[in-house]
Amino acid sequence: MEQNDIAVGLDIGTTKIVAMIGRKNDYGKMEIIGIGKAKSLGVHRGVVNNITQTIQSIQQAIQEAEADSGMKIKDVVVGIAGQHIRSLQHSDYITRPNPDEVIDATDIETLCNQVHKLVMLPGEEIIHVLPQEFKVDGQAEIKEPIGMYGGRLEANFHVVVGQVSSIRNVGRCVKSAGLELSAVTLEPLASANAVLSQEEKEAGVALVDIGGGTTDLAIFKDGIIRHTAVIPFGGGVITEDIKEGCSIIEKQAELLKVKFGSAWPGENKDNEIVSIPGLRGREPKEITLKNLSKIIHARVVEIIEQVYLEIKNYGHEEQKKKLIAGIVLTGGGAQLKHIKQLVEYITGMDTRIGYPNEHLAGDSDTETTSPVFATAVGLVLNSLEINSKHPHTEEEEEHAQEEVAGGATPTAVPQEEEEEREERTTVSQPRRTIFEKWFEKFKDFLDNAE
Repeated sequence: MEQNDIAVGLDIGTTKIVAMIGRKNDYGKMEIIGIGKAKSLGVHRGVVNNITQTIQSIQQAIQEAEADSGMKIKDVVVGIAGQHIRSLQHSDYITRPNPDEVIDATDIETLCNQVHKLVMLPGEEIIHVLPQEFKVDGQAEIKEPIGMYGGRLEANFHVVVGQVSSIRNVGRCVKSAGLELSAVTLEPLASANAVLSQEEKEAGVALVDIGGGTTDLAIFKDGIIRHTAVIPFGGGVITEDIKEGCSIIEKQAELLKVKFGSAWPGENKDNEIVSIPGLRGREPKEITLKNLSKIIHARVVEIIEQVYLEIKNYGHEEQKKKLIAGIVLTGGGAQLKHIKQLVEYITGMDTRIGYPNEHLAGDSDTETTSPVFATAVGLVLNSLEINSKHPHTEEEEEHAQEEVAGGATPTAVPQEEEEEREERTTVSQPRRTIFEKWFEKFKDFLDNAE
């Protein structure tokens, strides 16, 4: 089997690091052929804060996935999240030199490049520039302007911004673990790919991914991404509250949350009690499930209210921006009992739990279709998409390997190869090439940093 058909997603989370290997089957669905996970030790709220521990966790997850699939992993698509991510809306335009020619991919590329030059706060960098609607000579609501005539091309953009140092730290960890970075993707976008259907994206939907350290939000309407946000609370804060409130150790608090936790205190009777063994011969502790639920409820309400505030900021209350498909919950936190009912109660919006089986083959086991793996599945899908747009030939693979082994870029490139490369960049979608240019610079930076 060729390396082309295989894609690897690496989800560097606060509680766990997941490496997932997948491939497209004959029906265009994704088959998972290997999965590896390791406890994440060096990540806090989605941001790497201990390089050595993170590298070890990545290597452990990769080794497990390799053993599971019997394949060697070379490059991965990595998800970026963390409290440093923010997004903004921006509109920009270009005046075309020759309005008698039709608009092509290079015009859109020029426009997107212009957005990339936006002045950010010190230490920030643009991760994604996502065009929403275009305007050609004042004619609004155009989704695809290629092939149209016009002198002034205008567009609204959704710009995702992150901290340079945090992104580079992730890159450094992946490289030090002996892997190549093939792309960087925003995690809420990856999760959205895995759990949302096209109909939901058209109707208007908010994807809420409740992870260990952060809660990621992505809002879609008319099939276009409208808003993204990262809220710096997740399942970890709930565990912390249980630990403090019940005076127990973290391991016990996590177990209590997973096994007996509920987001709705009214469900538990007053006499339901769980006994926890004491430390080193101390008396066991008795905790009422009602109290446990009250602690969880208070924190979950806070997280949901923050999410709802972001949904209101997007403008959900305006008739035109209404999210008809409501909210989709995914991530480990979505497995908390009665969370769906609580979200519906607070927001008044239809809610469902999102399982990443939208694009998976029918025979996938239940473990991989759990909401916990939504981001990893989305990253693999993203990687498969990149591979299908830019299939690598074997010679190119060898060429890349020589480059990595030599540690230096070749001085001369044969002309045919150069032409082929140019052809590929013009044929491929403009949005991807702009991101790739940024990504190339980022890779160069990592190489030079050594």
